[in-house]
Amino acid sequence: MRMEITIQAERPDSSDALALIGELEAELEPLYPPESQHGYSVEQLIAAGVAFFVVRVNGEAAGCGGIQFYPDYGELKRMYVRPAFRGMGLAGRLIDHLISFAAEHRCCLLRLETGILQDAAIRCYEKSGFYRIGPFGPYTDDPLSLFYERPIGAQA
Repeated sequence: MRMEITIQAERPDSSDALALIGELEAELEPLYPPESQHGYSVEQLIAAGVAFFVVRVNGEAAGCGGIQFYPDYGELKRMYVRPAFRGMGLAGRLIDHLISFAAEHRCCLLRLETGILQDAAIRCYEKSGFYRIGPFGPYTDDPLSLFYERPIGAQA
C-alpha cells in the first residue's frame, strides 16, 4: 500500500492540532515536573505567531511541530509524532520541512529545548545536525532539559 505523507501549515487550534498537542502534553506530564515543562499552550502558540504544521499519513494526522522566529534564530516548538506513526521517519521529514521553511524566511540558525528523557527525539535532532548548546533565550539551566542548535542556509 502506498503511503501519502503531507505536511501542511495549520492553526494550532484546529481539531487535529489540538488532539496532537493534547497527546504530547499527556505524554510529557508524568515525566517532568511543571517547572521543567517548557512547551507553549495552544494560546501561547497563537499569541507568539508560531508557524505550525501538521504531518499526515494518508490523510490521518500523525504529528506536528512549529517554529517561532526571533531576531537571531528560530526555535522549534511542540514537536510530536503519534506512537502509531513512530519509526517511519516522519519527525525527520518534519524537521527538514521546518529547516526549509526557516531558510525561506531568511533564518540562519535553529534552536530547540527538549527533555532529557526524550531519547528518540534526541537521536532525531542529532541525526538532523543539531548539536548541544547551553540554555538560550528565556531558558535557564535545568537538569531535565537539553538545548540544541543547528545553522542552516549559508551558515551551515
